[in-house]
Amino acid sequence: MAGKFTAELWESISPIFRAILEHPFIQGLTDGSLAEEAFKFYVFQDALYLKDFARSLAVASAKSPQDSWCEMFADHAKTALVVERALHEGFFKDWGLSPEQVEQTPMAPTNLAYTSYLLRVAYAAPFEELIGALLPCYWIYWEVGKALEAKGSPNPLYRRWIDTYASEQYAEVVRQVLQVAEAATAELPESRRAPIRRHFLTTSRYEWMFWDAAYRLEGWPVG
Repeated sequence: MAGKFTAELWESISPIFRAILEHPFIQGLTDGSLAEEAFKFYVFQDALYLKDFARSLAVASAKSPQDSWCEMFADHAKTALVVERALHEGFFKDWGLSPEQVEQTPMAPTNLAYTSYLLRVAYAAPFEELIGALLPCYWIYWEVGKALEAKGSPNPLYRRWIDTYASEQYAEVVRQVLQVAEAATAELPESRRAPIRRHFLTTSRYEWMFWDAAYRLEGWPVG
């Protein structure tokens, strides 16, 4: 699955991934103890997050040095908006909410910080650094999905979320990005690999923070 460099990246965040799996938000998905209010907060924020994630993917497409990568990231940008939106809108329907109501929800501080970081890297950094920043969102969700799949959930909403990211369809998407990450970094000197490591570590931290923000129903401390 992972090549030498991407395996090294994953190893660098092993404490973060353990902390993610141990977080009460993630634990609560499988044992059913997660308050639905926290899950709803997460889904709202994730819907907002994906808009900027898709924009970052579109920039990755534009910066791709190979045509096949350009096509792949353009397709992923569309998928982030269309397929993920369908998942979210299924939840909204269960809750009797419209997408328009979600649009009116302000971004939580952690969400704004995370997406702002992604967009800065997207527009200011070279292609391989952007891949380093985008990769945790792909990869961590797959690993979380696989880790939770066997446990399942007594809550059908949570089970639907788990099944999405544990699916073979999603796995194939992640494998594609891992292959690009390996190929794009294969000939790079250490001086150009170091920023990739930093971005991968930073956005992995943001992934933990995103779930933690949802668990805490994070709001702005002032104003």
